[in-house]
Amino acid sequence: MHVVAMCPDCGAPSTFESRERPGTIHGRIINERPYYDPRGLMYPHVTYQLLRCATCGRGGLSAVAGGGGKDELLIAFSPLSAEAAPVPANTPTEIKAELSEAERCAAVGAWRAASAMLRSALEKTLKANGYIDGSLKDKIDEAAVDGVITAARRQRAHDEVRVLGNDVLHDAWRAVDETEYDLAHFYTQRVIEDF
Repeated sequence: MHVVAMCPDCGAPSTFESRERPGTIHGRIINERPYYDPRGLMYPHVTYQLLRCATCGRGGLSAVAGGGGKDELLIAFSPLSAEAAPVPANTPTEIKAELSEAERCAAVGAWRAASAMLRSALEKTLKANGYIDGSLKDKIDEAAVDGVITAARRQRAHDEVRVLGNDVLHDAWRAVDETEYDLAHFYTQRVIEDF
């Protein structure tokens, strides 16, 4: 079993692979309790396997549902990692840290927390660039009036980042999905680049 995932040590996608020799079972635990996937399919067991990054050697752990004549299903992998959005080298440390924390939340599927952090990163970006008065809506609008961000980017910053972050922070609880996070992540990164 090999897993392609972001390696936090390499900072890039890598293949995590088993280093055991054929016929050995070192680094493997088989749990005979059945696993039911979200579609209701039953797998007779879960195999936990130690893996390592083919590039740097960092350890990893996969959990794979299998048996019963079905294809194996990767159900969990550690280390948890998310691909970091590239930002300009001169981006202030606190903004990079805020964006990085949102990405770490996303790595574990905490889409609500990640979305709130993206809203915070957007607001910190605007404040760091002199937009300090008024609400976040006012700051975004002012940056667009000044021509720092385009009208289209202004609208996306409102729709995909600010409104989603406000929903998380101020409205009744609702699930946030990966697609919503991905859009907010993309547009937060683009606004950071604009500055």
